Amino acid sequence: MYQRILDLAKLLERKSFFLFGPRGTGKTTLVKHTLKEATVIDLLDIRTYREYLKNPSILSEQMTKPVVVIDEVQKLPGILDEVHRLIEEKKLTFLLTGSSARKLKRGGANLLAGRAWWAELFPLTSREIPEFDLLTYLNRGGLPSIYPSEDYFEELRAYAALYLREEIQNEALTRKIAQFSEFLDLIALSNGEEISYQSIAGDCGVSANSIKNYVQILEDTLLAFQLKAYTKTRKRKAISRSKLYLFDIGVTNFLANRGEIRPASELFGKAFEHFIMLEVRAFLSYARKNVEMYYWRSTSQFEVDLILGAQWAIEIKGATSIADKHLKGIRALKEEGNIQHFAVVSLDQNERKTADNIMVFPWKTFLKRLWNDELV
Repeated sequence: MYQRILDLAKLLERKSFFLFGPRGTGKTTLVKHTLKEATVIDLLDIRTYREYLKNPSILSEQMTKPVVVIDEVQKLPGILDEVHRLIEEKKLTFLLTGSSARKLKRGGANLLAGRAWWAELFPLTSREIPEFDLLTYLNRGGLPSIYPSEDYFEELRAYAALYLREEIQNEALTRKIAQFSEFLDLIALSNGEEISYQSIAGDCGVSANSIKNYVQILEDTLLAFQLKAYTKTRKRKAISRSKLYLFDIGVTNFLANRGEIRPASELFGKAFEHFIMLEVRAFLSYARKNVEMYYWRSTSQFEVDLILGAQWAIEIKGATSIADKHLKGIRALKEEGNIQHFAVVSLDQNERKTADNIMVFPWKTFLKRLWNDELV
């Protein structure tokens, strides 16, 4: 088992929590190894599911420990009314896990009115993998069962089929499975690019509204997240469309049929950018930092890959030596005067600062400082 950064026991000292994460990120394993004294109710077990479906009130009769875990809570949203009552009346602490928030968000479920906070579990990060190897990660991704596997391609194929079958088809999130599957492949091909609903709709043969619904399904099932556009620039007009990133590099590679990612290739650069995005996103979530992530692109085609609130503007380059040509977007944004710090994260060997105060971070240095909480 990998030593995960997310400390469930510490979280539950403060409050009850919803814990969401895509299938295969290790929620059940983490619960099993860190909450050994908790009562665990597994709603994937058909007998348990039927028992609580008939009578959710038996929850109170079976509670003998102060912490209660309900696994895959989205399968039975009605149980949350009983959870609400038990938090109020018996002061029990709950961990409510799931791989999809769609039924809870859209089915009018009791979300406990602030009595439970929200946490997420992501694929493995560089900090969680002993002897981390960048090229291995860029090819295999960070799902705990897939990163160490020599048969990672077959594992990724099985994962994609499992997602479509159990999350999409069984949960009836859309009736058009074939179209959704084609959409998924197209989204993987355009991972990290601006979302054009009309263009994707034309390629899939469905309406733009259907594509918007498909994107929402990806977000609700935690398979993707949007990176919003930074629009607070005045000297240069900004693009307002969001970008979409999938939650794992390996899954993205498989769906996009990329083949092996090799150093110094165009695909390496795209995967490296994706990797840094995922690391920053995981850090902000695990550290419970209230910092928004953005990207910036002007109508005149200046671009910065990542903006963290008003603190950092970060360009991500898979280059081994950063030169002036890599700094055009950063310098254009720097002229606006809205951001405090500017940096490039790359394969450069040495940390340095340019004459106009732009930091050049080797990726290992950047991630060390990030996970040590020295940047944000």
